[in-house]
Amino acid sequence: MLQIIAPLIVSFAVTVLLGPVIIPWLKKLHASQTEREYLKTHVAKNGTPTMGGIMILAGLFVGAVISAAKYPKVLPVLVLAIGFGLIGFLDDFLKVALHRSDGLLAWQKMLLQIVVTTIFAVWLIKYTDVDLQIMIPFASQKLVTIPEWLAVVILYFAVLGTVNGTNFTDGLDGLASSVTIVVAVFFLLASKILGGDIEPVCAAMAGALCGFLVYNHYPAKVFMGDTGSLALGGFVAGAAYLLHMPLFILIAGFIYVIEVLSVILQVASFKISHGKKRLFKMAPIHHHFEKSGYTEKQIVVAFTLVTVLCCVIALLGVIV
Repeated sequence: MLQIIAPLIVSFAVTVLLGPVIIPWLKKLHASQTEREYLKTHVAKNGTPTMGGIMILAGLFVGAVISAAKYPKVLPVLVLAIGFGLIGFLDDFLKVALHRSDGLLAWQKMLLQIVVTTIFAVWLIKYTDVDLQIMIPFASQKLVTIPEWLAVVILYFAVLGTVNGTNFTDGLDGLASSVTIVVAVFFLLASKILGGDIEPVCAAMAGALCGFLVYNHYPAKVFMGDTGSLALGGFVAGAAYLLHMPLFILIAGFIYVIEVLSVILQVASFKISHGKKRLFKMAPIHHHFEKSGYTEKQIVVAFTLVTVLCCVIALLGVIV
């Protein structure tokens, strides 16, 4: 159990200890977030520092790298998470520190995301013994082989979709952190069952997020920003691929999926109706529930419990 306990404790300690250092530095940098005025409950959040994902990245790196020599498969997951985290950091820095309202342009962000995904794909295919077989949940014949070109196309869609799903999930105090802790524990258990050897990086992510929640629970003292939310997506996608489990993201990461779908459906309904109709009161869907009268705490607890249920179902899909 040392490969689980050590990264968990180390990453938690690093993240918690960085809080009193990073949060004042972000305030001094004026790296604060401006909330939208049509969310009246969020106006009080104006001035709260963002880019706190730096703390998560530091905790994750230190917690996971101590096991990298014995568990080399943690490295591709770590690289994908940190790679996307750096993209998020650049976007956050341009927006909140240099006061460029757009941050990275959409094409710049997508190009960088494709570059990081390509590095991960090449590493996975050329420098690990992990192939691109896909595990089917609840199937007796668990692993399915598909043509490599198709597997690579699916990888790009899965990674980029997951990263943007976690990004949309980051909108309430503690929401993305709480949901992803549960998902990290799911991948930890799946790795233990399947002999995937990525338990240290899963434990490190869970520990780092627990440490971050010390400062990010309602009312948040710091937000993770794109620095954190993109890193979480990179971790989830990386862990899934090291275990042949991209399809399981649809189950364990159900909250990420509905967050993305709510945005897509909202935009589609708005365009189809020529701006006259919206499917939700506001998207992503957690804001719809806010507009419906639910508190942030209620939504975070509900979404986390849904994730627990979905991860139990996904775990059964591994075992059965």
